[in-house]
Amino acid sequence: MDINPILLLAALMVASTPILLAAIGELVVERAGVLNLGVEGMMITGAVCGYIVGHGTENPYFGFVGAAFAGAALSFVFAALTQFLLTNQVATGLGLTMFGLGLASLIGQGATGSSDLIVGKLNLPIISDIPVIGRILFQHDPIVYVSLLLVAGTWWFLSKSRAGLILRAVGENHDAAHALGYNVRLMRVLAILFGGACAGLAGSYISLVRVPQWIDGITSGAGWIALAIVVFASWNPWRLIAGAYLFGGVTVLQLNLQAEGLKIPTEYLSMAPYLATILVLVVIRAGRAPGSLGKSFHPSS
Repeated sequence: MDINPILLLAALMVASTPILLAAIGELVVERAGVLNLGVEGMMITGAVCGYIVGHGTENPYFGFVGAAFAGAALSFVFAALTQFLLTNQVATGLGLTMFGLGLASLIGQGATGSSDLIVGKLNLPIISDIPVIGRILFQHDPIVYVSLLLVAGTWWFLSKSRAGLILRAVGENHDAAHALGYNVRLMRVLAILFGGACAGLAGSYISLVRVPQWIDGITSGAGWIALAIVVFASWNPWRLIAGAYLFGGVTVLQLNLQAEGLKIPTEYLSMAPYLATILVLVVIRAGRAPGSLGKSFHPSS
C-alpha cells in the first residue's frame, strides 16, 4: 500500500476546512442559546451561490463573499421566524435545511463553470520550504488559514470581549440577561447571521476548492457533521479543530484506501467518516450545553 503520510496530512487540512467553518458558526449560534438545524441547507445554498458568483466574475474570492451573503440571507429567514414569530427552533431548522436543498437544486440547474478557476495557495517564503512541516502546514489556500483564525477569533470574542460575555449570558439565561438590560433578540439575530455566513462560506469552499464543481447534494451531509462536532467539542472553539480534523482525516484516509483498491466494499469505506463521528460522540461525554439552548424568548415573558 503506497500512501504518502505527508500528503495525507496535508489533504486532511483541506478536507476539514468546510466542517470547521460551519461548526464554528454553529457554535456561536448555540452559545447564544439558539439551536439551528439548518446548517446543511445554508451550506448547500452557499455552495451553489459561491460557484455561480465565482465563475460568473472569474474570481473565486467574490464567490466566497457571495456565498457568505447567501448563507446569512437564508439564516435571516430562520432568525425572523424563531426570534420574532417564536416558531419552534428544531422544526424551523429542519424546514430550513429542506428549503435550502430545494433552492440550491433549483438555482443550480445548468450551472456551469470553467475548470481554470483556481484558488491559489498561500506559499510563505522560507516557512513553506521547511521539510515535512512546511508541506503539511504552510502550503494551503488562504481559506484554510481563515478557518483557523476564525476559531482563534471566536475564542477571544467569547472569552475576553464584553460583547462575547453578553452573548454567553444570553445563551445561559436569557431572562436574566434581559432583566439586566441586554437586548437578547439582537444578540441572537447577530449570532444567527454569523452562523449563516460561516455555513455559506463552508459550502462555497466545497464547490470552489474541495471538489471543485457543482452537483446536487454536493455537501453530502457535512452540515449534520458540523452540528455533531459542536456537541463533541462541548461548545469549546479549540476542541472544534480536533473534531473537524478527525472527520477530515477519516474522509481522506477512506478516499486513499479506495484509490489503492483495498478489497473492502466502497459503501463501507464511504460511511467510515460518519461512523467514526457517531462512535466519538458515544464514547466522549459532552459538556453541559448552554442553559437556554433551544428555548424561545419573548421580552414580555
